[in-house]
Amino acid sequence: MSRQNTANVLDWREQGRRYLAKQDSVLRPVIARVGACTLKPIRRPFAMLVRAIISQQISTAAARNIRQRVQRLSTTGQLSLVGLAGLPDEAFRSAGISPQKLRYLRDLIHRCETNQLPLSRLSRMSDEDVIAALTEVKGIGVWTAHMFLIFCLGRPDVLPTGDLGIQKAVAQLYFPEEADVRLATLAHFEEATQNWRPHASVASWYCWRFLDLNTGPDNEKNTAVYPV
Repeated sequence: MSRQNTANVLDWREQGRRYLAKQDSVLRPVIARVGACTLKPIRRPFAMLVRAIISQQISTAAARNIRQRVQRLSTTGQLSLVGLAGLPDEAFRSAGISPQKLRYLRDLIHRCETNQLPLSRLSRMSDEDVIAALTEVKGIGVWTAHMFLIFCLGRPDVLPTGDLGIQKAVAQLYFPEEADVRLATLAHFEEATQNWRPHASVASWYCWRFLDLNTGPDNEKNTAVYPV
């Protein structure tokens, strides 16, 4: 990544922090407690999508173990298209990949190899077009696409309303008087996030950090597929 691009990443994070600290009185104390937004996009799109598929519906520890086994089997030693494309099905199964996830990985590999999923162009596409392209891949839904936009492409204004952690944080932060509200609905999001735009990604990051700071019975499993 060039110095100019690195500066741009730092700029949108800091701009978002300052904007939200000024505009959102609910997030303001969270931002003060957490400090600077240290979200660092990892610009390895294929690897990020492989991670997302492997991590579905299993614990973080199990996903990490399987991912490490797959990486060791890769001919490049990385979760790369070249390294995984030539592996036989038996290799994936030996690493702990289920038959369903193997179908997902094969579809991802095929679409990348045939440029149906143009990895090299995703960074130049709009958020909406990225979501549309990614959700054509078997096993990748809108939530994964949102996480990809934030943690791989570094898009500044993504609101992942389908994320369980964000739903919990919004309910706890913005509607504490509603004891029966454990997860925010779309109506709650519409009311609570009016001041987040155009920095919804940074606001979401602070919501995840809020849960980390307030681990308890409702927040025990606040673990994201992507590094936050």
